[in-house]
Amino acid sequence: MMLAFSAVIFGLVLLVWSADRFVEGAASTARHFGMPSLLIGMVVVGFGTSAPEMVVSALASSQGNPGIALGNAYGSNITNIALILGVTALISPIVVHSQVLRRELPILVVVTALAAWQLWDGAITRLDAIVLLGVFAGLMAWTIWQGLRKSTDALGSEMEQELGVRAMPVNRALLWLVAGLALLIVSSRILVWGAVEIAHGFGVSDLIIGLTIVAVGTSLPELASSIIAARKGEHDIALGNILGSNLFNTLAVVGIAGAIHPLAVAPEVFTRDILVMAALTLSLFVLGYGFRGPGRINRIDGAVLLACYLGYTTYLISTVFGQPA
Repeated sequence: MMLAFSAVIFGLVLLVWSADRFVEGAASTARHFGMPSLLIGMVVVGFGTSAPEMVVSALASSQGNPGIALGNAYGSNITNIALILGVTALISPIVVHSQVLRRELPILVVVTALAAWQLWDGAITRLDAIVLLGVFAGLMAWTIWQGLRKSTDALGSEMEQELGVRAMPVNRALLWLVAGLALLIVSSRILVWGAVEIAHGFGVSDLIIGLTIVAVGTSLPELASSIIAARKGEHDIALGNILGSNLFNTLAVVGIAGAIHPLAVAPEVFTRDILVMAALTLSLFVLGYGFRGPGRINRIDGAVLLACYLGYTTYLISTVFGQPA
């Protein structure tokens, strides 16, 4: 059992480190080949920060562990809003602009409703996966088109700078691109193996491990980038990072995992986890709507979100220890 715990810790550390190297290498390589900064910021960096969730869920699905695949995706969404946004708001209150309430949040609500509808029959089929990936591709194309219409490369350059993407020689960039991707796969395999062994050792479901340990671990890049952005007053990036990550997890991560292998869905995913995820998503409307001025997620709101996460996690743990031996 100690070996499994060590594998999870080592796998998480290597996963986060390799994801960071992969983002730097991919962004620098794209820059050397003439990709505009806007696309680097929105596409390369966006994919890179969600690479841990994508690789872990894909490997879990290919190895026949749907609980970890789905728990990682939906648990990361819950972690992003309740834990990461809560901690970020405690450090620095987040201003919510009206366009986020009018455009990004409604899209996330619709996508969450789509996920709930697909889980109704207790499975994510390959057809469901294709629908998710198709919606994701459409959203990415629309977002890039909107970005190119509204601005030059200022937004993309800002995203690169806030997320710590540095310029480097092309040879080193290619090295980090390849090595980062390889280490992502290796660390994900170590993490999934350790998580499955812990689940079997304690007699709990893969889903619980995916919703807790794995979800928090794969969300660490979002935690780091949101805190850095909030401390520098870049509230759009801090909040946009969370909303974008949740869209990516719900559509691309689950879509890729389901395309690799159809996923059997435990009943509690629909009756518990999706409901929590939907409630947290809707809560952002209430927290972000400015009744007497600009919308703002303040420190009290952050504390409430953090309390929700602690309550949800405590409930998950209590269901484990409350099971009959």
